Amino acid sequence: MSRILVFDSGVGGLSVADCIHRELPAARLVYLADTAGFPYGSQPEAVVIERCTSLILKALAETPCDVVVVACNTASTVVLPRLRELVRVPVVGVVPAIKPASKLTVNGRVGVLATPATIRRLYLARLIDSFAPHCQVELLGHPGLVRWAEDLVRGQPVPRDELAEAIEPLLLTGVDTVVLGCTHYPLLRSDLEAVMPGVRYWVDSGDAIARRVHYLLKESGIETGPGSPGSDEPPVSRVLLSGALPDGLLTFMASIDLVASQADQHWGTGRPGQSSRVSLNMARNSSAGMARRWQQ
Repeated sequence: MSRILVFDSGVGGLSVADCIHRELPAARLVYLADTAGFPYGSQPEAVVIERCTSLILKALAETPCDVVVVACNTASTVVLPRLRELVRVPVVGVVPAIKPASKLTVNGRVGVLATPATIRRLYLARLIDSFAPHCQVELLGHPGLVRWAEDLVRGQPVPRDELAEAIEPLLLTGVDTVVLGCTHYPLLRSDLEAVMPGVRYWVDSGDAIARRVHYLLKESGIETGPGSPGSDEPPVSRVLLSGALPDGLLTFMASIDLVASQADQHWGTGRPGQSSRVSLNMARNSSAGMARRWQQ
């Protein structure tokens, strides 16, 4: 069966991994996060390229995969050309979903929530010029949103008063459609809906990425079917973290049906490695009371 590597600087790629798992439930995922280098927005492009490529190449050497998904907007803007030169399998990146948002909006006002680094990049301006020249597009980059998503995975509730204050500029412009321009942000979906009840459409790239991965696998003649009935093999075969294992990560993953069989922390950095493993039953039981809060 197919195996897919999902890479991010932190936990935001879980929103993409979830979409891929729902599109391709028989596929096995490897989740790779450069938690030691997080966040990428403040780092030079050369550093981001070196960290991404070295970690992804090492992961592929240990666990060959059929497709690589760079589920990080910041990394996707700088690393894809170099990465595609280095690996033999297809590489899929993410971009803010400006095009579908421009088709959904009714009043022509579109908000884009992204990291400050993404807001500053020329490629976002080009996306808007190409696909939404007829729209009034409001950009908002706030550093707190990524941090709140990371904390949510650790079991900490999102501070809604602070969230409401952070997104107030979008509220004042009357946008009816919001692009979640960072893979962390779908994790905050229910909290964003609570503080922006007037928004009609929330748009992210997760489902489109999943469909693209499915297409690439079929094009390569790789099995994407239902798999073996009754298989107990978990959907995530490995979790690889360049830093420490965040508290609550495996429990959160299990709560969204991304049960992992093994998590390796301080992986791929040249430091003495430590391996953390979790019982599949423990993961499922500990997640029983957790709701899928961020799904549509």
